[in-house]
Amino acid sequence: MVIAKLKQSRAYQHLLKLPDFLPAIFFFCGFAWDAVTIGRNVAASDLIILAAYLLAAAGILFFIGRPSYILHDATKTPAWLPAFTSKLYLRFHRSRFYWPNFPYFLLQFLFGSMLSALFILYFKSASHWLAWLMTILLGALLVANEYLENQYRQFTISWTLFGFCAMLLFNFALPFLLGSIHAAWFYISTLLGAGFAYWLYKKTPYHSGSIKPVGLVAIVLMLAYRFDMVPPVPLVKRDMAVGYTLTKVAGDYQLSQQPSAWWIFWRKTSNHLQTSPGQRIYCFSSVFAPSGLNTKLYHLWQLYDEKQGWQTKSRIGYTLSGGRHNGFRGYTYKQGLQAGDWRVAVETGNNKTVAIQEFSVEWVQTNATPVIILY
Repeated sequence: MVIAKLKQSRAYQHLLKLPDFLPAIFFFCGFAWDAVTIGRNVAASDLIILAAYLLAAAGILFFIGRPSYILHDATKTPAWLPAFTSKLYLRFHRSRFYWPNFPYFLLQFLFGSMLSALFILYFKSASHWLAWLMTILLGALLVANEYLENQYRQFTISWTLFGFCAMLLFNFALPFLLGSIHAAWFYISTLLGAGFAYWLYKKTPYHSGSIKPVGLVAIVLMLAYRFDMVPPVPLVKRDMAVGYTLTKVAGDYQLSQQPSAWWIFWRKTSNHLQTSPGQRIYCFSSVFAPSGLNTKLYHLWQLYDEKQGWQTKSRIGYTLSGGRHNGFRGYTYKQGLQAGDWRVAVETGNNKTVAIQEFSVEWVQTNATPVIILY
């Protein structure tokens, strides 16, 4: 009687349904953890954690690739277990926490953790629509990973995701370690990631699945970089703004900016600049770069033309030295901007876009009282 009431209770029914919600729980908990622990820059600790995830995934792929690894299918409940636990027992043996299934669940968790961290890092580096396409792809893979656990048993998708994560990790790690964002390091790091996946595939005792999609992913990734779809990692935009006057006081930059309209209560400044003819306009940018990285960045000032699109008016460079936690700060200015729609793109020497700031210019007789913002 007591057992019958227990099986009919709401608590027992909710307990049976709990495994169905675990993927969503792990997804949101893992993403929240990555969002909190991965700062607004690329730290060595982030890359070490990602490397540990990748090596753990490599060990699991090697382990489940052995011929002796056989899945068990438990369909019967042991006689010594109480009757009311039979459903829970069968659910457990078919769940991801039962030992033969657990490596696939752990592989899914590791891939999800890597994709989550890489999505956050690329999200912080992406500042224009082509780079956003890459970020959206990572986000789509991150969500799809929650439903791919059973597909990992076919191995082809496991090798493909492993190679993809390895390539993205090497894309961050190699420029970080070498202190250079030259385009050659991106192509070399992509080939290193693909080569690592191929080497592991060959070392695995039982070559289940195909490694060929990894080569296709490498080609697509290098083409994406060629067309500026991949942000120039490990550079990360921190701040970017346009204003009227820029001064340095006690190590901070003070930029006077256009105040926002009274009804835009969620921000203090506006990118619709009201200027007088001949007035200077400053563009301030702050970009994080790892310690030891020295390169040159450029501010590309462009005016929009309705017939010809964005037209470059000047390209002004400044040197960047990495290591400052809050980002390396630089600025350029132009005088007597034509009224219309403008944008300033921060780009590397090989024309890879780091950030874009759009604004408009309107000529007026009297300017509003500017807002002073510290950077």
